Amino acid sequence: MLTDLVYPASPAPVYPRPSIDHPGPQDTSREEMLPLVEPSGLVYGQAARSWFHGGSGVLHPVVHLHILDRYGKLYLQKRSLTKDLLPGYWDTAVGGHVSYGESIPEALFRECEEELGLRKFNPVYLETYVYQAQRDREFVFVHAMVGHPELHPRQEEVSEGRWWTFAELEEAMGKDILTPNFESEFSRIREKLLALL
Repeated sequence: MLTDLVYPASPAPVYPRPSIDHPGPQDTSREEMLPLVEPSGLVYGQAARSWFHGGSGVLHPVVHLHILDRYGKLYLQKRSLTKDLLPGYWDTAVGGHVSYGESIPEALFRECEEELGLRKFNPVYLETYVYQAQRDREFVFVHAMVGHPELHPRQEEVSEGRWWTFAELEEAMGKDILTPNFESEFSRIREKLLALL
């Protein structure tokens, strides 16, 4: 069970490495740096966020949190219309990149605070898997929590949020309402979520 990353003792090399296309060091001082990882969780490099989204196909870690209430409803966020990818689609309650140097728990709590103002909760680890997205390849660390916390969606990240029954989610599948990533992940973890009730 892989629940965290393994960083090298000294800072990992910056990618992309020098080549004909990239002859010199890249100026990454103004960009968030993300770790490059092996499927084992070993971090072997770091790169600017824009490089990953440019179609590099290199595996990098992300965190997801599913929020489930005692009545079996799942909280989803509606992606802001300013998002580059899938604006206006409904998605996992919280999802975001792991910054270079962060542990998985640190990234999860930071993203929850940034997106929903959620600070105090007890996450349950569900699984880790590789997801091939439109423009990048993600190493997804999936967590869930059970409760009905007071949530404050940040408008620059999330346009709104609401609670969905599992029947409503199944009805919305394949209708360009939910993100493809959410649809795939919900199918994977549906029974694990129900087991938490």
